Formats: sequence, structure tokens, C-alpha cells
Amino acid sequence: MPDTEIQTDTLPAPSCIMVIFGAAGDLAKRKLFPALYYLSLANQLPEKFAILGVSREDFSSETYRELMNRESRAHLDGDYSQDVWNRLVKCCHYLQGDFRDPAAYQALAKKLCELDDQCKTPGNYLFYMATPPTFFGDIAGHIAGAGLAAEQDGHWRRLVIEKPFGRDLQSARVLNRRLLEVFDERQLYRIDHYLGKETVQNFLTFRFANGVIEPIWNRRYIDHVQITVAEPLGVENRASYYEGAGALRDMIPNHLLAVLSIIAMEPPISFDADEIRNEQAKVLRAIQPLTPEEVLTHTVRGQYDTGVMPDGKRVPAYRQEPGVAPDSETETFVALSLMIDSWRWAGVPFYLRTGKRLPGRFTEVMIQYRHAPNAAFKRSVLKDRQVEPNVMVLRIQPSEGISLGINAKVPGQALRLSPVEMDFSYDDYFGHEPSTGYETLIYDCMQGDPTLFKRADIIETSWQLMEPILDVWSALPPRDFPNYAAGEWGPSAADELLQREGRSWRVCSAGDCGRKTAGR
Repeated sequence: MPDTEIQTDTLPAPSCIMVIFGAAGDLAKRKLFPALYYLSLANQLPEKFAILGVSREDFSSETYRELMNRESRAHLDGDYSQDVWNRLVKCCHYLQGDFRDPAAYQALAKKLCELDDQCKTPGNYLFYMATPPTFFGDIAGHIAGAGLAAEQDGHWRRLVIEKPFGRDLQSARVLNRRLLEVFDERQLYRIDHYLGKETVQNFLTFRFANGVIEPIWNRRYIDHVQITVAEPLGVENRASYYEGAGALRDMIPNHLLAVLSIIAMEPPISFDADEIRNEQAKVLRAIQPLTPEEVLTHTVRGQYDTGVMPDGKRVPAYRQEPGVAPDSETETFVALSLMIDSWRWAGVPFYLRTGKRLPGRFTEVMIQYRHAPNAAFKRSVLKDRQVEPNVMVLRIQPSEGISLGINAKVPGQALRLSPVEMDFSYDDYFGHEPSTGYETLIYDCMQGDPTLFKRADIIETSWQLMEPILDVWSALPPRDFPNYAAGEWGPSAADELLQREGRSWRVCSAGDCGRKTAGR
């Protein structure tokens, strides 16, 4: 076990002002301010720093600070430092404004000049859009219209865009075009908080820094890959958004394809941001688009019905949730089978699934290796069974870590095999540090490192892959919704998707997610 004392040579980010549009919203209160607090706790925030919240609510800077004290502080974990929190809140300022009113941006430019003088910041601005996506294009345009996008005299201007990046290929192209009319690509940081997870970032190190991993990371040794994002929660208070999005738009083109692209990418020639993103883009372009016929056989959609969760609580059906239409055709579960047409992955299926009201909360990647030859052990396993395949699981949340299932001899005179597990847990080895998943991403934005952020071409390629699915699903409304009970692992058709090829989804119980291996 290594020394668990936190040791970092990470320097504070360069001085700047972080402008948060939608500063009174849920994202700012639940994620951004806690992330800034953790960065401050680690001495990674700039020494000269200010936060300027912009929203339509009628606050003064003082009442805004009180709001953050009251509603954001409750989302902090771990040991609490009143001094660090007070120092962060003291950096907060507020400006009331309508996101679509050009006059608000003239007031913003004036306020930023005042803060530069007051806080001794050098004119570096990080604009963060924590707003509904309908405002993205307008905010970007007005920022540029007020002269705040131009970089001169050595200062920088960067724009952070939260997902969703469009709702289909056409809208993604329109949004990218609007953004690129007023900002350079190098100024745009399309954020996906999944890429801020420690395990996702560790995928690159795990693959390319270990000589025993990369040589067998290909179709010769790997049977298939599963990527799962499971949520026990329902739609909560997001019905207005979710009804227009659904599980496919909400999760697949951003979170799951981002993870897939890192898992499947070729080794980059360097860890320069564009080299890594080039390789991710190549993976996405190599995924075989589904034909309309294949959409019917390679995709599954579901919607949860009333049911009982593992904690014994009975929950309503999706169609009974507040704000949801009683005949809603919005999917709350998706499963896909995708193939990558490359030398490394030809013939290896990638199975993706995500859903709400599933039995547990976990996000993981499972790599199942091909079976070892069985003949020598035919008397050591049960009749009609094969030696268990090796299974590697990369756990992203909640228990970050990596496990490998292998076969071992059971002690005794007879030669009997039993699957066992080697398990590495980040918390056990490095200790637990509270995190929202945004700390690294915000810090990288301030540092100007776009490695973990998406380029326009990656966004559009992801939506291109989704387009035939959306087209077929739009033309053929589901006839069997709701088709899985809350507390179950989705509709039976998702199991059949793998069973047709002699495979099955990895088993995970609600209380032991990420710790159990399951064979083919």
C-alpha cells in the first residue's frame, strides 16, 4: 500500500474570471461550485480569480453568495474547510441579465472590466454555459457581439458547452456552425463529465503503459465488449427535457460513445490533445452504421412500468411521472450492438446499454476474452460446461477500479477449477478524495488543455451513427411500451440481443455492482 498522503505537483491554473451563465441553476449549485471548492482545497484554483454568475433572477452579489452558502454547500463531501469555502464564496459576483438581450452583454463587458481591476485578473475569461441548450447559440453570438470572444494582448477567451450537443445530426451541425462562426475550435470546450471520471482518464494509462495489456487488446483475444450505464432513478424533475430526448439522445452519442472511443482507439503517437482526439475520431468513423433492417435486429428500446426497486420501494411507471404524457413513446432504456470495421476489432461486437429504474447505479466496461482451449480440463468442470472465460471489468462508478476474473485450482486432491477475481480499487489503494467529476475538466479548461473535450467532427460523427436509429424509431413507434418493470434489467429483448449470439449481459446485483464476473 503506497503512502496515502496527497502529493501533487499540479500548479494553480492561470488567473482568470469564470463566467457562469445559468448561475442559479441546478448544475451550478450541485456540481460546479463543489468542483471549484475541491480545486481550491487542492490549491489548483488561480491565485487571482473571480466567479461572475449571470442569470435572470434578481440577485445582488451578496444575495447570490447567500444562495450558494445555503444550497451549494450542502453538496460537499469529505472533510470540510470553512476557510476554503469562505475564500471561494468571497470570489463570487453576480450580474442579472436576459441571455437573449444584447444589452446584457454590454453590461457583462463593463462588469468584467471592473472585476479585472478589482481582482487583478489579466483579462482571461472562461465562459461556462450551464443553461438549457436552446441558449447555446445565442449566448455564443452575443459574447462575440460584445467583443468578448476576441483574444488579444496575450489573454485568452474560452467557451464551455454542456451536453446535449444537438438532438440529431442536423441540429448538431447547426450548433457547430453557429459556434464556429464566432469562436475558433481551439476556444471551444464541449464538456462531457464522464471523461472527468478518474477511471476513464486511467484507460489510456492502463492500456498504453502496461506491456501485458495492449498486446492482447484486439480481436484475436477479445470475444466482445459491454459498456453499461445503469441508473436506479427515474426521470425525477427532468421530464420537460427527457420527454424530448429519451435515453438514446441523452446518453449514447455523448457518454457511451466517448467511453467506447477511448477503449477502442489505436495508440496515439503522443499524448497531445489532437493526437488523442484524432484516434477517437477514427474509431467512431470505423463503426459500421446500421441499416434500417439492422436497426430492427441490433437495437432495443424500452420504457419502465411501475415496479418494486431493490430497496422495497414501489415506484410509478414512466407514464405516471409528473410532466410525462400518459401515452408517451419516449424510451427510458436502450441497448445496441455495434461493430467496428478495423484490423483491431473486426468481428468483435460492442454491446451498449443504458437505462433508468434499473436495479443499481453503476457504470462499467466489461471485456470478455475468448475461451481458453477446454480439452485438457474436460474432467475438471461440470458436464456440458466450458472453462470460464477471463473477464476484465473497468469500473467507472460508483466503486472505481479494475478487476480481472481468472481460473484457479480448488485446493484438494482432485483437479477442479473455480473462477476467482483479482481486484484493484482506487479507494483502497490511493484513498478516497471527494469529487464531482468536473474538477479535472474545469482545471483543464483554465489550463487550455482540450484532451478530454470533444471536437466538432467527433460530435457530428456520433450523431451520424444515431441518425438511422432515430429515423427508424420515429417511423415505427413502439407498440409494447411499457415493456419492463422498474427494478428489472430492461426488456427481455435486450437479453435476446446477446442470446442470439450465445452471449449474455454481465450479472450485477444491486448491492455488489462491479464486483461479480459472469461468463458467456
